[in-house]
Amino acid sequence: MLRRSLTAVLEKNSTFTSDFETEPYEVAWASEARWFVRVFEIEGRLQIGPEVSPDGLEWCTEGSPGLAIDAAGLYSLPLRDFVHWLRLRGTVEGSARVQILLALKE
Repeated sequence: MLRRSLTAVLEKNSTFTSDFETEPYEVAWASEARWFVRVFEIEGRLQIGPEVSPDGLEWCTEGSPGLAIDAAGLYSLPLRDFVHWLRLRGTVEGSARVQILLALKE
């Protein structure tokens, strides 16, 4: 059996100067997920963490410790045992120019 996979680009070359959330992404078919955050430029600090939802409307933290980022580079956050919808929440102190991808597989 061939496993399905998908990589979604949720933010591409986006600059954030205040707190943000990515667009919700429906992931009910997937058994594994991994966030990739490519930081091109950063002044200050970026704290990111995943959120989950059963319906894409009401959100809560997923429970992972998240990532604290203060330098350019590629960062990764793996997830398992999530529900139907995922999004990433970011808290920005300063500014950050990023690309955010969500890689999924069954």
